[in-house]
Amino acid sequence: MTFNVNSPVLFVIAGVIVAIVLAQSIFFLVKAWRRGLAIGMDKGKLKRVARTAAVFTIAPAVAIVISVITLAKDLGVPLPWLRLSVVGSLSYETIAASNAEGAMGLVFGQVDALNATQYVTIAWVMTLSIMVGIWLVPVVAKKLQNGIISMENRDKQWSEIFSASMFIGMISAFLGYVFCDFSTIFHGDTSGLIPVCVMVVSALVMGLAGLIVKKTNWRWVSDYALPLSLIAGMASAIPITAWLS
Repeated sequence: MTFNVNSPVLFVIAGVIVAIVLAQSIFFLVKAWRRGLAIGMDKGKLKRVARTAAVFTIAPAVAIVISVITLAKDLGVPLPWLRLSVVGSLSYETIAASNAEGAMGLVFGQVDALNATQYVTIAWVMTLSIMVGIWLVPVVAKKLQNGIISMENRDKQWSEIFSASMFIGMISAFLGYVFCDFSTIFHGDTSGLIPVCVMVVSALVMGLAGLIVKKTNWRWVSDYALPLSLIAGMASAIPITAWLS
């Protein structure tokens, strides 16, 4: 029997898990609504908050859909749908999947068909890697937070430098992935410039969104900056790849 990354069985398994997560969300939504009424919050205000929250979930939802489409080429729909509906992000999932594929001699985005062993291996890599963050938070987060608060109380400037350094370190890890093939241009292969150019396009769109918010005070634009930059980057990848390949 030939393995199919879009098997109905996989859709059922993913659908059951996503349904459980949705049920949890609805449960806590109802609990929060009842608690709000219990402490005397205005029902009309609660409705406005719920309506606003529902509208602004469209932005991250667009980013998630784009991420699923990106990963579906190699992994099918069920696994990316499950990963990105529960926990995960496009940047992490793509890196985890491409690294797992690379270890098996495959190239991300150029896989015609995965067998069951390859599929399970990729799923394990994607799942186990991100679970580190889940169990690491209760183990070290409180100590780390207390350390930052203590540092801030002693020297606020150094606390801000430390926080900024940690953020820059995280971004640098992803930049390394973007520039990892940049040296190929010195050997006459310009394909290493593709991810760099795509990143520049996405950054320009994000910067433009920030400029619009600053000039017009349209705060809602910031909620759509991420999906817009993702769409622009992915759309630009097509002509950029045709140009530099």
